[in-house]
Amino acid sequence: MTEAAPVTGVADVPEAALHQQRTRRDRSHRPRPAPPRRSPGTLLTGLLRTARPKQWVKNVLVVAAPAAAGRLFSWHTLTELALVFALFTACAAAVYLINDARDADADRAHPTKRHRPVAAGQVPVPVAYAVGGALAVLAPAAAAWLTQPLVAALLTAYLGMQLAYCVSLKHVLVVDLAVVTTGFLMRAMAGGLALGIPLSRWFLITTGFGALFMVSAKRYSEAVQMAGKQGATRALLTEYTPGYLRFVWQLAAGVAVLGYCLWALEEGGVPHTSVLPWRQLSMVAFILAVLRYAVFADRGTAGEPEEVVLGDRALALIGLVWLAMYGLAVANW
Repeated sequence: MTEAAPVTGVADVPEAALHQQRTRRDRSHRPRPAPPRRSPGTLLTGLLRTARPKQWVKNVLVVAAPAAAGRLFSWHTLTELALVFALFTACAAAVYLINDARDADADRAHPTKRHRPVAAGQVPVPVAYAVGGALAVLAPAAAAWLTQPLVAALLTAYLGMQLAYCVSLKHVLVVDLAVVTTGFLMRAMAGGLALGIPLSRWFLITTGFGALFMVSAKRYSEAVQMAGKQGATRALLTEYTPGYLRFVWQLAAGVAVLGYCLWALEEGGVPHTSVLPWRQLSMVAFILAVLRYAVFADRGTAGEPEEVVLGDRALALIGLVWLAMYGLAVANW
């Protein structure tokens, strides 16, 4: 008789294969875990990080015009300047939030920017848009209610210009430098407008070209550091040449020094009752500060202006000497 062929059944399947099949079946029927919830504290931390607290030091420029006019030492002035500082900080935070929400997809592909809260998912894109939009509306409205109408108009113009920069102007040669520089100049003007202080032409020239000096030096440093590398952090760095950016920051530094010297040498009807000509002497400290900062610009290490100003002891010392002389000149001691 011919033997019947053996019947292949479950018993003939190796135990390891059965275990793998059962594991796959169990996993397929197991419900997927829900995405982790963001706690309110984590979300608030992400929103604060997106607002760039390190950049808030720029808003200290609101005290520039009152300091130049010698009107810092009164409770009303300090209260008004604190309010303007907070409003400018809110406007800048609105711009950062909207910018990061708009660039979230591109930032995720960047080795450094992918850690930003919006790109990393710590702050949802709709939340960033909502908070940024709310700040963009509330800050000028609060300025119109609590300060001078000109301050509200200035903040509205600042927001419009910066949002246009985020959308398209940052891709336009030279215009991008002008927009960032104007943002610094607006900060310096805000304090004077809030207190009704006339803004002199020398103040505007020195502040404007001083800001252009630092902005173009920053771009130059970025261009030098990214030379020959792929994936520049700013698209325009591939179109600007280091030679052109060097020309811009050298020109801006020269005009800023010239404007300051003309202010210091101008008599302006100030009575000669001070012990020493502090205004004229402050030119030395101002020029030394520009020359010291230019060392970092020339090396291509001025990519973070706040770190250069706060991190270099010599520059900090020169700045303190200049501040003392400037204060004595304003006080007419």
